[in-house]
Amino acid sequence: MATINYRLADGTDQIVDVPEGWTLMEGAIKNGLRGILADCGGACACATCQVVIPQDWLARLTPAAADETEMMEFAADPQPGSRLSCQIPVGAAMDGMVVQLPKTQLL
Repeated sequence: MATINYRLADGTDQIVDVPEGWTLMEGAIKNGLRGILADCGGACACATCQVVIPQDWLARLTPAAADETEMMEFAADPQPGSRLSCQIPVGAAMDGMVVQLPKTQLL
């Protein structure tokens, strides 16, 4: 289990416990967070689950695979550190991570 702080586009923090093995997207969806649309359900076929990972955490994650990198071309307003939350499995080492949801996903 890892405690993840999802910083919503409006600046509100939503802190949730996410089981290991779930993705950041699943943690958001299953906890009813606003701002992660996940239109494709986690199939890496849309970019509506975009999150921005702070630079200090990016180095700790597995780099994006080619299909994720290609799908990011369809993301609204990608930023440095933008990743698809459906492609980031949660592990205990991620405890305390803060992820920012982009303003383009403000619901």
